[in-house]
Amino acid sequence: MARLPDLDKATLSAEQKVVYDAIARGPRGNVRGPLAVWLRRPGLAAKAQELGEYCRYNSSLSKPLSELAILVTARAWSSEFEWFAHKKHALNAGVSPEIVEAIRTCLTPVFADPEEKVVYEVALAMCTHRRLHNALYTSAIAVLGEGRLVDLIGVLGYYSLISMTINAFEVDVPAGESPELDA
Repeated sequence: MARLPDLDKATLSAEQKVVYDAIARGPRGNVRGPLAVWLRRPGLAAKAQELGEYCRYNSSLSKPLSELAILVTARAWSSEFEWFAHKKHALNAGVSPEIVEAIRTCLTPVFADPEEKVVYEVALAMCTHRRLHNALYTSAIAVLGEGRLVDLIGVLGYYSLISMTINAFEVDVPAGESPELDA
């Protein structure tokens, strides 16, 4: 059970309504999950949704690489809502069902694509060890380049913030959906 009740748009302050409308008019099309939690602090919600828009829609990472990083982060944090929200996006972007299932079950996926492999390794290292060892850093720079590695770290940080919010406030998957992650 979620710790916070759903917000009623009719009861939002003027500042909250501005942020709500900006989120709803943007590429997300709705205000739910962590964004609904952050809306209780409209200054945070405004900045976080701007960062999220960049990370999700405008970074230099391809859609499959971005979604792969998001799934690794959701799995690392056991963030059910985030897993629910992005599993379908990852599959639609071309992440293989075998890779998605391996991540879900905490197994090491088999990668044919060196970019997917390094994104997975960087995401896993950052989520578990909170740093990149020299060999992985060198490999990531060689495979992704400096700019895409910076964007990858940004995506991981943003989705860690999302996952912390989801877990702290126990944001539930939508009614009728089943949880897929073991804590």
